[in-house]
Amino acid sequence: MTLKLTLYLIAAFQLGLGVLFLLPGVFADLVGLEQAPTWTAWLFAMFGARAIGFGYGMVLAARDPLANRSWVVAMVAVQGIDWLATLVYLATGAVTLAQVTTAAFVPLFFIVVLTRHLLGTPARGARADALASERSATSTSLPGSH
Repeated sequence: MTLKLTLYLIAAFQLGLGVLFLLPGVFADLVGLEQAPTWTAWLFAMFGARAIGFGYGMVLAARDPLANRSWVVAMVAVQGIDWLATLVYLATGAVTLAQVTTAAFVPLFFIVVLTRHLLGTPARGARADALASERSATSTSLPGSH
């Protein structure tokens, strides 16, 4: 249950940020950043599209985590990169803790919950292979016992 709720929460974050990044200047105003050059709106729009795509992937993963394990793996990587980038920009003084808000700690929560799931469930192919091996081992018959 925790996994599905977490995946839906990540989907909400991704979809919300995706929409925000499609609106030039709105995000900067919300967190108190100075306006970036106008060409950056293009980069934010491209990122917004990807965030919306990941939001969709998280909804798929929440509906069936095992079948959509690759989305979960990808999101662990995204959250790790997000968190490290946030730490670097905080450490250099480029942004403040008030500006990064939840990005300073929420990625760690997501990483822990998602990694717990990944470590606790085998990949779909590995699980199918194990089940097939188990079936063949229990269903082999002795020669002449047909």
